[in-house]
Parts: sequence; structure tokens; C-alpha cells
Amino acid sequence: MQNLSGKNIAILATNGFEQSELEVPLNTLRDAGATVHVISPETGEIKGWDKTDWGDSVPVDKALSNASADDYDAIVLPGGQINPDLLRVEPKAIELIKAFWEQKKVVAAVCHAPWLLIEAGVVSGRKVTSYPSIKTDVINAGGLWEDSEVVVDKGLITSRKPDDLPAFCDKIGEEILEGKHESRAA
Repeated sequence: MQNLSGKNIAILATNGFEQSELEVPLNTLRDAGATVHVISPETGEIKGWDKTDWGDSVPVDKALSNASADDYDAIVLPGGQINPDLLRVEPKAIELIKAFWEQKKVVAAVCHAPWLLIEAGVVSGRKVTSYPSIKTDVINAGGLWEDSEVVVDKGLITSRKPDDLPAFCDKIGEEILEGKHESRAA
């Protein structure tokens, strides 16, 4: 991955995030020099889900109530079933995702996290992928679903599952370095 020094990235998550889908981007992007903050409606720590049972906790760097898209170059949305399902009913979470999209910044979602993109109204007419079980949800929201490791549509990055994380993280780095996606309609 390229050098991301000077870039600021938000990871929006809550309890029940898929362990690898938060930790791999967090560590990969930090290792590339980016400042990465875990943002959550909770404070203190949030607990992951590791395949079939509760996993490890990660510290929350900033409360969702204090987070602003103005402070970041990109937002990463980890999946799992629990995490995006809880976040998609949080108005502040959806507002934050919309703000990143409207500011033409990188928005990256993996696994079930495209549920959040659907709530934020950003999938219609866009090429996206997701975990296969929410394919119909994506299509019903107007997304142009495809079964690929990583799909990019003008700064919108989506992947299917933990196995796709290396390609997902590489694309996040590439898209951040490209800068704002001015040709994208908000």
C-alpha cells in the first residue's frame, strides 16, 4: 500500500462488528501512515464478533456525536450482521455517511455494511458488491450488484467478505490518494 501519511480515516462501528473487517483495515491503514479513528455511538470500547462468537474489544477514539466528515478523507464501514444492522437505525450514523458522500470523499463498505449505504441513499445507480445474502437488498435499492472481490464506483468501494480485505484495503489507499471524486453526483 502507498504512503498515507497526513490522511485521516474514520472507521464507523459499534458492538458486533466483524472482527477482521475492522481490525485489518485499521491496522493496514495505520501501517501505511494514516491517522485512523474508530468512531462509535458507544464510548470506551466496542466488542467484535469473530466468526461464530464474541471476539475482542477495540478502543473507541471518538464518539459519533462528536464526529464530522470535515475532519477525514475517508470513512470505512466494517460489516458483520450485527454492526450495520444496529447502525442503520442510528440517525447520526446515517447523517455522517451522507456527509462523506456529499463531500465527495471515499466511502468504503464490506460484507453487510452496504445496508448502511442503502440507508444513506448512495447505492442507487452505483456498481456495488456485498455479502451474497444482502444482494437482493442492494438490487432493490437500485444498486448494480456484481459478485467481485472489490468494486469501485467513483470513490464508493465495496467488498464481499473477510477474504477480500487485502484488495479492499489496497483500493481504499488508492482512492484516498486520488482525492475527492468531483465527477460523482451527490
